[in-house]
Amino acid sequence: MIYLDNDTSIELGFDYMEIASKVVNHTLEVENCPFDVSVNILLTDNDGIHQYNLDCRGIDRPTDVLSFPNLFFEEESNFDIDIEHQADYMDPETGLVVLGDIVISLDKVKEQSKEYGHSMLREYAFLIAHSMLHLCGYDHEDDDMRKRMESKQNRILDDLNITRD
Repeated sequence: MIYLDNDTSIELGFDYMEIASKVVNHTLEVENCPFDVSVNILLTDNDGIHQYNLDCRGIDRPTDVLSFPNLFFEEESNFDIDIEHQADYMDPETGLVVLGDIVISLDKVKEQSKEYGHSMLREYAFLIAHSMLHLCGYDHEDDDMRKRMESKQNRILDDLNITRD
């Protein structure tokens, strides 16, 4: 289940929910997630994400995407949930595993698509794939981790035929 909230009036010319659903679901498939999950996505602008970045990370500037995982992984995409802590991960109303939250700046989607020379749809999908991998335990703190994450991002987008062209 994907919950998407758009607190902006920014239009990029495609259906935000449709693309988010494709990327989220395909990422979960690629990562062999054994659960039915919920993911919350908030679409905001540079001012909104700036405030989240300041409040949550102490960084006083806007960014493109923020990821707030609910599960903590010992290794990437190892979905073993300690049964003793299951209540920490499950939504009692739906029975879904709450994977986490994603916050995206649609202003940054527009800016970065121009900067990188690809479509806004591709940038939006990329940010969701990137953030979903964070929610699945990936990070890019060292070169090996970065390369694995980049390879997964590329595979997800290539599989969905969301290219840089």
